[in-house]
Amino acid sequence: MGDRSTIFALSSGRPPAAIAVVRISGPQARLAVERLTGRVPQPHQATLVRVRESASGEVIDEALALWFPAPGSETGEDVAELQLHGGHAVIAGVLKALSAVEDCRMAEPGEFTRRAFENGKLDLTAVEGLGDLIAAETAAQRRQGFRQLKGLIGDRAEAWREHLIDALALVEARIDFSDEADVPEDLISLAAKIARSLSDEIAAALADGGRGERLRDGLVVAIAGPPNAGKSTLFNRLARREAAIVSPFAGTTRDVIEVHLDLDGYPVTVLDTAGIRDSVEPVEQEGVRRARARAAAADLVLWVTDVSVEGRASAQLPGLKSDAPQWLVENKIDLLEASARRRSFAGSCRNPKRDEFQFVFSISAEGGEGLDALFGALAEFASDSFALGEATVVTRARHRRALEETAAALDRAVVESAAQTPREELIAEELRQATSALGRLTGRVDVEDVLDKIFRDFCIGK
Repeated sequence: MGDRSTIFALSSGRPPAAIAVVRISGPQARLAVERLTGRVPQPHQATLVRVRESASGEVIDEALALWFPAPGSETGEDVAELQLHGGHAVIAGVLKALSAVEDCRMAEPGEFTRRAFENGKLDLTAVEGLGDLIAAETAAQRRQGFRQLKGLIGDRAEAWREHLIDALALVEARIDFSDEADVPEDLISLAAKIARSLSDEIAAALADGGRGERLRDGLVVAIAGPPNAGKSTLFNRLARREAAIVSPFAGTTRDVIEVHLDLDGYPVTVLDTAGIRDSVEPVEQEGVRRARARAAAADLVLWVTDVSVEGRASAQLPGLKSDAPQWLVENKIDLLEASARRRSFAGSCRNPKRDEFQFVFSISAEGGEGLDALFGALAEFASDSFALGEATVVTRARHRRALEETAAALDRAVVESAAQTPREELIAEELRQATSALGRLTGRVDVEDVLDKIFRDFCIGK
């Protein structure tokens, strides 16, 4: 369990603020709240108290105090909370007074949540869900984080684990009591049936196209194309601010610029890349290399051309090594002759007029024409991409690896059980391997190597 000292921290936002919450957890929490307030409140009841310096007795603030005795607290330890006025001096005074209490110290990032995990209040998937909920930037991410915090994957994994234990018990009963007359002969086949059913369920959970992980990280949309096509102007339109420098000179953008957007509730990262062309200048060559690499790894590529210069017939695929869809965006239609402009714009939106591109859009990033159709298509693309993601079980690569290992061990057990002479010890070992892999998912076994990575991303006081 590690260090059992009492920890405390500011668990609310940065001061100054209307209210500041200081949380205390550990064996000395009762002593700490007594020292500062003169009494321990009734459990789970907010009590008005005066918070004083422990040495001089000077009043620091008038606040609400709450007391949550172990094990009925968030961390499973004795926990106290002080809800103070959120000024710098008030908070500093309270933290200083707490540090004077023996065996009390400031908490490390994520330490409250880690203690909740160690005391069985949260499993590892719920901890990750809490982290995702705190980091959520869009409604869809918030919903996914909350569902995971409340056991979307943890409860499912626990149910799978119970079935696995049932299957393992059948096999071990067959091994240990094979000489007993009342032990059925078909225990191995019953265990194999459970293993096969679990493998099918886990395979269905894994067959989600990675939507859960994608929802955590967000879609990536790369704006690419030749120099001076208006990519940065379109980028700024999407960002709704001057995020990139716009210049009439070709090659202004040398590095990849990115902005994170909430597109109808879904997370999208938009990339503005350097103009792709042959160049002898080393810096521009590196910019083009990065542009190609980021665009090739994107979920969608908007290939932007200057239709007033290049014309509609000259647009060609960028030759990116990517399976992502590519949309042609013919920019600067405001610079076309009036008649040509009408012909170009008339049927362009979401019209697959080029076999090479999924869709073709004609716009004026400067003037705004055609942008509503393009932005609407982007929102629809995001919605379609995440259509199944909000109900998916797997939200991290770690989850996927653990479930893949579980399913593989189950499949090996099923194959062995179907052999002409099944080796019962081998079947039992494969079921143990499956149980162990599933245990790593929720944090029941062998998780020390991932704990630090998970908890270090939490803020202090959580």
